Amino acid sequence: MRKNTKLTAIAAASAALALGLTACGSSSDPSSTKADGGKVDESKPLVIAASPSPHADILNFVKDKLAAKEGLKLEVKEFTDYVLPNTATEQGQVDGNYFQHKPYLDDFNKKNGTHIVPVVNVHLEPLGLYSKKVKALTDIKAGQTIAVPNDTTNEGRALQLLAANKLITLKDGVGTSAKLSDITDKKGLEFKELEAATVPRALNDVDAAVINGNYALEANLSPAKDALVLEKAEGNPYANFLAVKDGNQNDPRIQKLAKLLNSDEVKKFIQDKYQGSVIPAFGTPAA
Repeated sequence: MRKNTKLTAIAAASAALALGLTACGSSSDPSSTKADGGKVDESKPLVIAASPSPHADILNFVKDKLAAKEGLKLEVKEFTDYVLPNTATEQGQVDGNYFQHKPYLDDFNKKNGTHIVPVVNVHLEPLGLYSKKVKALTDIKAGQTIAVPNDTTNEGRALQLLAANKLITLKDGVGTSAKLSDITDKKGLEFKELEAATVPRALNDVDAAVINGNYALEANLSPAKDALVLEKAEGNPYANFLAVKDGNQNDPRIQKLAKLLNSDEVKKFIQDKYQGSVIPAFGTPAA
């Protein structure tokens, strides 16, 4: 009985040591485990869910130009909404995602009981106000309609952009969680709430619309050239990042991808391709 107890104690200590080493996250450790307790198979492709532009474009640049030299097999799955990438990551259908910012993720995790965490910031897409009916911000008048995204964080972000440019007035202290009910002075404007992905298609039906950067690009809009006004980049909390289910941060393949997404090559690709419409956000904390 004592011998068995001693062996059990030794086994427990060994298991604790192994768990501690895994938690330390050595990216070269072939025995790294996933959130579900399974072993990471580095020979398998790393599957990342992403919005088509600019996220998938950036990932495909990494896949085509950089991944091989790091021994990384990368597969990019495109999604056109803001829900499925996170649910697929939570359920293990993909290894991670790249499409969102922290305020959106925090709200999503809270509402859905998911456990998605940021790994590394990559870029910022300034939110913008666009119109096919007016040429300048000063042309927006009482009686006109502005479309805004209807999800919690992006609607608040849109309303803050409008407030910062004196098109509306908001209650003090509402921050990025602002809702239409928090508007204290609409200045005669009407608002139409739409799913973020569909807002660009409403441009012909409204006088102006606040559009997320990636959806603006997909609609062949240039944020740097076409927006009546853009968010300021300085101090902006909306950097988009690589994310995984909590527990998978130390997957060696994720660590390789994180390194490549913050490389000088990716920085140059973003700057050359998007000309200020998408801005590298390297060096800022993702958490």
